[in-house]
Amino acid sequence: MSSDKIKIGILGATGIVGQNYIKLLVGHPWFEITDVAASPRSAGKPYAEAVKEKWQMSIEIPGNIRNLMVRDVQDFASLKSDIRFVFSAMDLPEKKDTKAIEFKYAEKGIPVISNSSANRWTPDVPMIIPEINHHHIDIIPIQQKYRGFSKGFVMVKPNCSIQSYMTPIYALEKKGYKVEKMIVTTLQAVSGAGYPGVSSLDMIDNIVPYIGGEEEKSEQEPLKILGKVGDKGIINDDSLQISATCTRVPVSDGHTACVNIKFKNKIPSKEDIIKIWRNFKSIPQELDLPFAPKQPIIYLENVNRPQPNKDRQNDKGMAVTIGRLRKDNIFDYKFVALSHNTIRGAAGGAILNAELLKAKGFLN
Repeated sequence: MSSDKIKIGILGATGIVGQNYIKLLVGHPWFEITDVAASPRSAGKPYAEAVKEKWQMSIEIPGNIRNLMVRDVQDFASLKSDIRFVFSAMDLPEKKDTKAIEFKYAEKGIPVISNSSANRWTPDVPMIIPEINHHHIDIIPIQQKYRGFSKGFVMVKPNCSIQSYMTPIYALEKKGYKVEKMIVTTLQAVSGAGYPGVSSLDMIDNIVPYIGGEEEKSEQEPLKILGKVGDKGIINDDSLQISATCTRVPVSDGHTACVNIKFKNKIPSKEDIIKIWRNFKSIPQELDLPFAPKQPIIYLENVNRPQPNKDRQNDKGMAVTIGRLRKDNIFDYKFVALSHNTIRGAAGGAILNAELLKAKGFLN
């Protein structure tokens, strides 16, 4: 093991999101996994034995992970002293229990970078897409002050279903083209439901027009992301209206969104929109973070793109790919956008958050 890398842990390491962390962090230049934690039934076993046939990644379990002993996620006494932060991939039946455990780690001085939705609506917990609201990390000292944390804190990434269209919307707003209303219809991959996920009898030759809680997240989470840092928490944006319909489709990976937008005042030309998207860069690109896509927004001219099977892996699976920008008969424009839900929308997005925190001095 490399002695100069930051030692990290993964909570919920045997689940699909935890497995994705392990896969994506192989060879990471900054971070090294030395702690894996899961439920009591997995605790005390070597990782390879605990996960067994549940391992769903396209690679073998990395050699440095196979024999790591799985720790009970609530066993703080055996947490290694050199662990600097943890990724949380926990998904307990009761969200209040996930929330409590994440804050317990923070109380112990361990920063938590979470995939869970449990703390997304906690006002003093930043919910970050680094290209958009990287400045929300300024709420961390406020969280620490009011909760009595020393070095620990909790930070979350947003829902996977909004990743494909929030960065393009922000890029337009940053250039002065304020979006007032949006209608979004998502076509979400089955991997978003975890493993074993949706029954094959539900998905083969079918579309499921309902995903529990997904529409509420799609309509509400962007308002926190576009909000501002207040004295005691994030103050949500109230200038954008979103109506979402979320569906599950028989695609392995990659969430697609069909988006209709109406601008508040100025309406850009189609050429201006495409130029803004193609030229968009933000803090992750400026800092050259390892997981940052070189080109965060990729626009394709082909009328039949983006497609999950062809475009979800663009730029390490971290880019948003857009196509079919055209005039809308009711709103101003409509387009189709795609992002990789288990990379950009899950573990990869959280890894980018961790890189941002390190670059800004929060993981020292």
